[in-house]
Amino acid sequence: MSSTERRGCALVTGASRGIGAATAKALAADGWPVGVGYVNGAEAAAAVVAEIEAAGGQALALGGDITDSAVADSHFRALEERFGTVLVLVNNAGLRRDNLSPQIKDDDWDAVLDTNLGAAFRMTRRAIPSMLRARHGRIVNIASVVGLRANPGQANYAASKAGLVGMTKTIAAEVARRGVTVNAVAPGLIETDMTADLDGELLKVVPARRPGTPEEVAACVRFLASDDAGYVTGATLTVDGGMSA
Repeated sequence: MSSTERRGCALVTGASRGIGAATAKALAADGWPVGVGYVNGAEAAAAVVAEIEAAGGQALALGGDITDSAVADSHFRALEERFGTVLVLVNNAGLRRDNLSPQIKDDDWDAVLDTNLGAAFRMTRRAIPSMLRARHGRIVNIASVVGLRANPGQANYAASKAGLVGMTKTIAAEVARRGVTVNAVAPGLIETDMTADLDGELLKVVPARRPGTPEEVAACVRFLASDDAGYVTGATLTVDGGMSA
C-alpha cells in the first residue's frame, strides 16, 4: 500500500534547512503530506512548505522547541487533525556545541543530549502507539558518523549520536512484529549550515574527497521510509563518502 493509499503523513524535525528540508521534499515527492518542524527560521520553513505545495504536495510548518514534550505533542495533534496518523517520523533536529571535554560546560552537555537524543526519544514514544495500531510505521533517526568513530572536540555530540544508534536498535527489536521499522542514517561531512564552520582539513579524511549533499542523505531516508524497506530494521546506514570504511 503506497502513501497515497494510506490515511497518514510524515513528520520531519529540523526541516527548515539542510538535510531536514531535503528529506521533507523527498518524502512529499513520494506522496506523503509532510510536517515541516522547526525551532528557528519560520521564513525558511514556510519556503520549504511553499516549494512542496508548488510541486503538488501537501505540507504544514510546525514551529516550536521539541525538547518541550508539550510542543512535540502539539505537532502530532496538528498533523493528526489535518492529515491523519503520523506513519513516518524522521528525527533530524540536531545541535552542536563543540569543545574539548574539559571545557564542555554542563549546559552545553545537557542541551546537546536533550536536543539530539532526548527529544528524538520523546517524539518516537509519541509516534509508536499509533503506528502499532496501524500495523505500519517508519522511524528514521539522523545519527552521525561521529557516533561511530572518534572526532576530538565533540564528546557531547558523539555521545548523543551513539545513544541514538543504540536507541534505534533497541526500539526496532521491540516493535518489529507489528510492521514498524526503526533505522538510523549516519551522515559524515555534509554541506549544510551546521558544518559550515568546520575545518576544511576534515576533507582529507574523507576518501571521496568531497562533502556529501543533503539530497544524498535524503535519498537514503526516502528508501528507509518506503515499503521497499519493510524488512530493514535496526540498521544504521552510513552516508559518509567512506569515512567509516
